[in-house]
Order: sequence, then structure tokens, then C-alpha cells
Amino acid sequence: MGSMKLSLKSPRPLKDRIPGAAQLRADVLAGLVVALALIPEAISFSLIAGVDPRVGLYASFVMAVSIAFLGGRPAMISAATGAMALVVAPLSMEHGADHLMAAAVLAGLIQVVLGLLGVSKLMRFVPPSVMTGFVNALAILIFMSQVPYLIGFDVPAYAMVAIGLAIIFGFPYLTKAVPAPLVAIVVLTVAAVAMGVSTRTVGDEGELPDAFPVPLIPDVPFTWDTLVLLAPYSLTLALVGLMESLMTAKLVDDQTETSSDHAREARGQGIANILVGFFGGMPGCAMIGQTMINVKSGARTRLSTFLAGIFLMVLCVVLGDIVGLIPMAALVAVMVFVSLVTFNWHSIAPATLRRMPWTETLVMAVTVVVVVATHNLALGVIVGVVVSMVLFARKAAVQAGVTSVLDPEGGTRVYSVNGEVFFASAGELVQRFDYAEEGLRKVVVDMSGAHVWDSSAVAVLDQVTEHFGRHGVEVEITGLNEPSEQLHKELSGTLAGGH
Repeated sequence: MGSMKLSLKSPRPLKDRIPGAAQLRADVLAGLVVALALIPEAISFSLIAGVDPRVGLYASFVMAVSIAFLGGRPAMISAATGAMALVVAPLSMEHGADHLMAAAVLAGLIQVVLGLLGVSKLMRFVPPSVMTGFVNALAILIFMSQVPYLIGFDVPAYAMVAIGLAIIFGFPYLTKAVPAPLVAIVVLTVAAVAMGVSTRTVGDEGELPDAFPVPLIPDVPFTWDTLVLLAPYSLTLALVGLMESLMTAKLVDDQTETSSDHAREARGQGIANILVGFFGGMPGCAMIGQTMINVKSGARTRLSTFLAGIFLMVLCVVLGDIVGLIPMAALVAVMVFVSLVTFNWHSIAPATLRRMPWTETLVMAVTVVVVVATHNLALGVIVGVVVSMVLFARKAAVQAGVTSVLDPEGGTRVYSVNGEVFFASAGELVQRFDYAEEGLRKVVVDMSGAHVWDSSAVAVLDQVTEHFGRHGVEVEITGLNEPSEQLHKELSGTLAGGH
């Protein structure tokens, strides 16, 4: 683990408090940048889901505003996302937008239940190598999402992307009082309008709403058949949404060196999706790209998330004509910047690859490949965790060993078992004993250097005792630690016959 450093410092607990003037300015400006970036994303996700652009924009507004109060991770942005759109697309295209909204409500209820059951605690089982793969895969997906715009651009648009990136990377050297992405968007928009540059704009992506959303009840039959239809979609939405949100929350925790309430975040995501369904929106979850824009712009409080939602609707409803003039090239530059700073370049540096155990590099690579190939973040994380578990079990299995020594009189042999004894290592241990040794009267199995984890390990000890017993050799098992001894007392003698 050569490149990994351990620290005894715990992350600072993040407390909600009234921000100072500098932080207030940072949160306001960051919220504005995020709102501008959300508009084309929400429209494109609506098209993926097969619904009107207003559905995605309303969802992003409701999610951002509600999660600002309900969530457990300040400065994290939740809105309509591509992953959720892909899950729900078949449902909306076949049964309509009302079924999509009903699925959002049901998914939210499932998320609330999972949050109350403590699903957020499962995050502790996600290894760092999977987290690194998750982040790198997200960076790749963010960049890939901009490729369609890059392919369709003309020469002026490519120039605008290059200028936008130059501004975003260079402006912080002049001042950090104003987020560089916001400066790039304003400068490129003014320049495009003033010079009459004909290029693709936000207005070309879809019609913006002209009013704030109002409460409604999805027009679906309240029957058992409807529940059966929605349940598979809603369960998938709930799991994907929680996975992405909790992983993003953990990433922001690391970025800001603060801790947050992941259990509250899980419940908050659920309540937010319930509200989304009753306000005519599509289901959503945390957005890694917009969250990174927010954090990199200096946002640290819930105010930035709240204002991102408010600014989104104000820009659409009040300033829709002006927003429609923003060149897509400006927003592409922002998203390309986000992908570049999100990717963990240190993880693929030659020096890191040489020092890092090959198993961790493999887990990271598998996570990236699965996510990029399927565009399913939850699936990639699950596969990465499973691969990591298999490799860990393999490593632990080969580390369990047996050594022995014969007493001077030759009648007793002491076998010392070392390592973790569980289902993956237990089978080989049976072969490490010499059951037919001549002149042996007693065997002592010293377990002081081992730990018994499961019924397979207890069964192996029973088998060893039974095999020696067939040769008239007495077996004494010593050195079991308290948990191992308790498990051995509960299960010994009940398993050997079944193995």
C-alpha cells in the first residue's frame, strides 16, 4: 500500500451555520454557475426519458430546493440525472409521464424505508479502490456526455471551447472572488452575441418552462396491477439513486475534509423524490458533475444547493430569452473542466501503479470498465465490491497456515494454526495434518494465532478431531480467542456429519 497514507485525524464534523460574507458570496455565485449548467443537462435527460423538457427542469428545481433542507451533505447538488432517466425511459415511453411521476413517488418511499433501515452504513464496505474507480468512471462519463456536442460543433464553437477552458484555468490566478466557470460563460455569451457568431445555444436544446411547477397527483389507476408495474422500476431507481448519492456524498466528504450524515442523506433523497413526483418531475439523485462545479467554485453550505434550484427556475421563467442565448460551447468547456479535475490522475501515474498492489489496481480498472460500458454507476460499484471481496478472500485463504513441532518424548505433536480460518481457507487446512504418524498418542491444535470466522472453520476442527480419533490419537484444541471459542462451543459436533 505504498502510496496510501494513514492519518489519525478524523474528518471535521460539518455543522450548519450562517456563513460569513466571503462564504455567502461563494455560495451565491456557485449556485448560479450550477443553475446554468443544470439547464441543458436537465433538458437532455428529459429527452432520454422520453418526456417534455419541463419534466426534467421541474425535477431539478424541486430536488435541489428540497434536498437543501432534507439532505445530510451540504453543498451537494441533486437533480434529474442520466442514470435515473435510463432506468425509467421504458416505463415513460410505454405508459406516459404520469406513470413516471408515480414511479418517482414509490422510489422515494422505498428510499425513505432503506434510509430508516440504515442502508447508508453499507458504505463502509466500499473499498478505496472501488471509490477511485467510481470517481474515474464518472469523470470519463462526464467527458463522454459532451462528445455529441463536440462532434456537432463548427470551427467557431471549438475556438469558444478552447477560450472557455483557458479562462477557467487561468482566471483563478487573477482572483478567486468570482468562480472562473461563471466568468467563462458570461464572456463567451457576450462575445457570441456581440460578434453575431452562429452556433448552437441553450435555446436550441428545448423549450424552457414559463411558470413554476404546481402540485399535482399523477393520473394513474390506484390498483394492484399498477403497483406491480411500477415496483421493479421504482426499486431499481431507489437503489441506483441511493448508490450514486451516497458515493457522491463520500466524495465531497473527502474533497472538503468534513463528515456528513449519510443516513439523513438517504432519507432526504427519498422525501425529495416523493415531492418531485407530486410536482410533475422525473426521479433524480445526486449529480457528480454539478456537485464538483459547486464545490470547486467554493460552495460549502446548503445555501448553494438551495440557490441552484431557485436560480434554475428564475433563469428559465424570467430570463429564459437571455439564457437561451448562452452558447453550448461555454457549458461544454465547463463540463470538460469538471471531468479533468474530477479524474484521479495520481491513480494511473506510473509510480503509483508500481507501488500499488495489483489487486487494488485490478478492482479500480474493473469498476471503471463496468461503469463506462454500461453507464450504470450502481452496477459498476457492486461489481467492484464483489471483485474486491473475492480477491480479499483469496488473499486471506492463502495466508492461513499450519506448523508443527514434536515433543522430545515423541508422543505428542503440537500443531500451530495461524491466520484467518473461514470457508475459503478451511478446506486446505484439513490436508496440513499427518493423521497416520506412527507412535503419536496426543495432538494439541494451538489456535492462539488464528481466528475462527464461520461454521466451515468449526467443521474443519471437528474433521481434524475425527480423523485423528480413527487412529486412536487424542486431540486437544487450545488458544481459541473468546469469539472463536464461543462459536466453537455452539457449533462443534453438529457440522462434521454434513461436510
